[in-house]
Amino acid sequence: MTDGRTTPHDRQARAVRLGPRSVAALLLVSAVGVAGFGWPFLAPPDASLNAHTQDAPWLFAGVLVLMVAVVAATISESGLGPKAVAMLGVLAAAGAALRPIGAGTAGLEPMFFLMVLSGRVLGPGFGFVLGSVTMFASALLTGGVGPWLPFQMLSMGWFTMGAGLLPGPDRLRGRAELLMLAAYGFLAAFAYGTVMNLAGWTFMNTLASNIAFDPDASIATNLARFLAYCLATSLGWDAGRAAMTVLLTLTLGPPLLRALRRATRRAAFEAPATFGGRDGERDADAPE
Repeated sequence: MTDGRTTPHDRQARAVRLGPRSVAALLLVSAVGVAGFGWPFLAPPDASLNAHTQDAPWLFAGVLVLMVAVVAATISESGLGPKAVAMLGVLAAAGAALRPIGAGTAGLEPMFFLMVLSGRVLGPGFGFVLGSVTMFASALLTGGVGPWLPFQMLSMGWFTMGAGLLPGPDRLRGRAELLMLAAYGFLAAFAYGTVMNLAGWTFMNTLASNIAFDPDASIATNLARFLAYCLATSLGWDAGRAAMTVLLTLTLGPPLLRALRRATRRAAFEAPATFGGRDGERDADAPE
């Protein structure tokens, strides 16, 4: 038992410390992502973009591939060292292996709870890269490569990064932290499904359904169509994903959080590299 105070031993480790360039790159790719997902509601009916309903998602998909790569490279340059790369590889492989377990079964995807806990422990910068890399690896594993993949990578990057931005990483522990993570996972699972619906909704043929995107309709009409589309096609999947995330977070969260925090302490991501010698010898990187 502790008295609730934060000790140096309990301080939150960060595999990646975001610098100004990393933050700028994240904001830029997020802005492009918002445009890529939300252009049906951002562009007026008479905009030229609406004349290319079937081409616009492909255009944004290509742009997002480049943008996510830029963000990953920028964050790596900011301090994604060998230890963090090893941790990234292990967690991404685990997430990619978990995804096919529930794929095709009412949206029961255990990968999401691992992303929530990993983002919480390792921080938003690492979380964004982890979410993107995990979704890319799982697509290669399941053969799910297509124009939707860049949108999935960005959405999962947001999902995992959001867990790293939750308050109280150094002080909030125990049941309160678990409840917060479960609540975040529940809401974010629905948000992920809704955002991904935006990426696929515009591919529907207007003549095939009265809930498809209509480039000639008003924003209010398309919003009503989109809500109907979500209710008709993905509500059950999103609910299953949210329920699975909450269940696994509350049951497996405590031991996994301890394991992740123990691993980050042992990895000592933030410890400076020194080269010690025999007693009396100065470290190689010590100041003159």
